[in-house]
Amino acid sequence: MKHLILPVVVVLMISTAAFAGHPLVTDDTGTQGKEKGQVEIGLSFYHDKNKLDEVTTDITEGGETSFAVAVGLTEKLDIVLGIPYLWYTQDQNDTRIARESGMGDITFDAKWRFFEKDGWSLAVKPGITFPSGSEDKGLGAGRTAYRMFLVGTKELEPLTIHVNAGYILNENSADEHKDIWHASAAAEVEVIKDLKLLANIGRERNPDKASENHPAFALAGISYNVSKKTTLDAGVKYGLTATETDWTILTGLTFHF
Repeated sequence: MKHLILPVVVVLMISTAAFAGHPLVTDDTGTQGKEKGQVEIGLSFYHDKNKLDEVTTDITEGGETSFAVAVGLTEKLDIVLGIPYLWYTQDQNDTRIARESGMGDITFDAKWRFFEKDGWSLAVKPGITFPSGSEDKGLGAGRTAYRMFLVGTKELEPLTIHVNAGYILNENSADEHKDIWHASAAAEVEVIKDLKLLANIGRERNPDKASENHPAFALAGISYNVSKKTTLDAGVKYGLTATETDWTILTGLTFHF
C-alpha cells in the first residue's frame, strides 16, 4: 500500500520545491530588500486518477496548506522558510485504502540575485528539505534532500518572463532516482493596475526508475494587489503527462512587511 502512496505525494512535493511567488512554480529573481519581507499562505487541492492495470483504478485526492516566510538579509539576498501541512485520501476501485494528514517536509532556501543589466537579471537559489514529514504515512521523503536552481528574469513592460533550471538531490529510501532535473518557464502580464495574468509550464525528471514518462504541467493564474502590503492570487495547474497530478487548484494570500 505505502509503495503506491509514496510516489504520488513525493512527486507533488518536488514539483513545488522552488517556492516561487504563489501560485507559480517557476521562481523570479526578485528579492525582498534589506530588512523587508513577506509572509505567504497558500492553499491547494488536487485530484489524480491512474489506471494501475486493466481492473484497478487508483484515485488520490488531497491538498496542502503552506506557510512561507521570506526575509531580506541584504538588497539582493533572501532567506525563505517553508512549512507545509498535507492531507490526502487514496481509493482503489471505490475502496478507501489510505487516509493521512500531517506536517510535510520543512524547506529552507536562500536566493541571491547576482546580475542585473538591461532588464535581465539572474539569481541562484540553493535549498534544503528536512525530513519532518512522516515517511510511513506518505507525507515526507524520509531523507534530507538538497537542490540548486538557476533563476532568470527578463522585464518587457508590461510582460515579464521567468525561467528556471534546477537540480534536486532526491535522497530517499524508496529506490527512486537521486538525481532530479527541473526546467520551467513563466510569464506575467499586468492587464490593468495591480492585476496580473499568469502562465507557467514545466517539466522534471520522474523519480520512478521504471518510467521514462516525466511529469509535465501547465498552469494559469491571476494575482491582485489589494494594497501595497497585501496580494491575493489563484491558479489552476494541469498535468500534461500521465505521471503529473491531473489537476490542482491553488489560492494564496501574501502579506508584505
